[in-house]
Amino acid sequence: MAIQYSFVTKWQIKAPVEKVWDAIYHSLDWPNWWKGVLNVVELEHGKENGIDGVRAYTWKSQLPYKLTFNMRLTENKPYENLAGIAFGELEGNGTWYFEQKNDITFVEYHWNVITNKSWMNYLSFLLKPAFDYNHNVVMRWGAKGLAKKLNAELISY
Repeated sequence: MAIQYSFVTKWQIKAPVEKVWDAIYHSLDWPNWWKGVLNVVELEHGKENGIDGVRAYTWKSQLPYKLTFNMRLTENKPYENLAGIAFGELEGNGTWYFEQKNDITFVEYHWNVITNKSWMNYLSFLLKPAFDYNHNVVMRWGAKGLAKKLNAELISY
């Protein structure tokens, strides 16, 4: 039986929303600045604005396993939000929201997925807290990496 995971991540970074949004949108570059992102490969280019494009993501954190899944971009509103559908070892959806107030960009990421790895589902009663922790670690790495990439102050993560 697949297990549902729902996460909301919030970052505040002292940088223009355009720069923050660009860094998130151009995910092929994530392995260069986001610790834990091992690889991003474009599988389908999609339309001019990226809609229907598919990328394969491979992630690794402190726990001794990797996750690989694909994301299809379904929504692209520059400087407001990006949304996609995940499939592969994880299935579900993710949405990035961006808002600038004064000189701070507020980023919020909603990630709602189920796992398709049988061992993860079988041991979820025992390992769910570790999987939750692992997700939060990877997202902290992303916030810190983004701030460093943009040479910006990370207000909160």
